Amino acid sequence: MARFAPAVLVAALLAATVLAFVYTESLKLTPSPILGTRVLPKVISPVCDCPTDSAVIAFRLREADVLGVEIIDRDGDVVRHLVRPDRVARGAVSFAWDGRADVGTTLPEGQYRPRVKLQRQRRTIVLPNPIRIDATPPVVAMTRLDPRVFSPDGDARSDRVVVGYRVDESARVALYVGGKRAVLKKGRSTEGTIDWFGRSGGEPLPQGPYTLRLGAVDIAGNEGRRTRPKVVVIRYVALGRASIVTAPGGRFAVLVLTDAARVTWKLGARSGIARPGTLRLRAPLQPGRFTLTVTANGRSARAAVFVRSPAP
Repeated sequence: MARFAPAVLVAALLAATVLAFVYTESLKLTPSPILGTRVLPKVISPVCDCPTDSAVIAFRLREADVLGVEIIDRDGDVVRHLVRPDRVARGAVSFAWDGRADVGTTLPEGQYRPRVKLQRQRRTIVLPNPIRIDATPPVVAMTRLDPRVFSPDGDARSDRVVVGYRVDESARVALYVGGKRAVLKKGRSTEGTIDWFGRSGGEPLPQGPYTLRLGAVDIAGNEGRRTRPKVVVIRYVALGRASIVTAPGGRFAVLVLTDAARVTWKLGARSGIARPGTLRLRAPLQPGRFTLTVTANGRSARAAVFVRSPAP
């Protein structure tokens, strides 16, 4: 009898292998007990205090079952029990995971997967929907700012400021003007430029100095530190002097700063057209206070002109 023992053992092993194969194949042919799996978002940040600080795991059960849901790491170890298998669930179910362990601590950055246990069917299913934890904010740098003085008046001459940026990861980049977001760049490119046309909240800003900074938010919702502020100046038209003192009929000059090709001026009853730069005019013949108005592309600057007779 002993000489037949090896043959019996081999036959038993073959039979077990066949049964295992048949069972595996039958599982392949059996409809999945879980339908319509959806896990969003795919990347979360438990520390961002934003809409992407947790993921929603949703699916539908083909049949009612005692359901358990847990989160496992890359090694297959359970890091969080979302649902203990102690109640019957049916139909559509959903659960939220905030990227934390059972004890409430934030888990390390990395990839995790939801695992579902169906007690009645004795099935354990790892969902093919990984969730990645990313708690590191992006780092953005301003690489270009040109020009520093511009006039967004629509004449296609220095109408915009071009701000260049570079980010260390895929992120949405925004331009902040005076602390308020003025432009949100489309896409998540790690390099690019933002055009600013002197608007904030959809409204054109008056001329003057403004501080510009860049900020970035990655796909997980982590907001990076903004860049150091840099100053640009909106200047439509400006005069080199706010007040001018001259004699009746005397000649005087004032510097006109603008990007426009031509300006118009008005002083008392006289007016004219000139090029930007040094504007040379003759004062009115009568003593008094007059206003010099210089206009470029619908924007004006003014200076007070005091005409005084010479002392006797």
